[in-house]
Amino acid sequence: MVEYGGGIANGPAGQVAGHSGSSPLGQPVDVFAGISHTFNDAANFVLSQPPEVLVVGIVIFFLGLVVLKRAF
Repeated sequence: MVEYGGGIANGPAGQVAGHSGSSPLGQPVDVFAGISHTFNDAANFVLSQPPEVLVVGIVIFFLGLVVLKRAF
């Protein structure tokens, strides 16, 4: 743990200075992490699909655009 910098955060200097950049619960707060993980997971899901599914998805997307254009 000390080799990776854990000794500084958990040692005497960390106890005196406190933990900067973290919440009272001890976990760092990153408000937009959930959003970025959602986009990353969605992109990974789409890219992992076989080509046939991607083609069907593109066709459905463009058919949806045509339907929306006629509706408005």
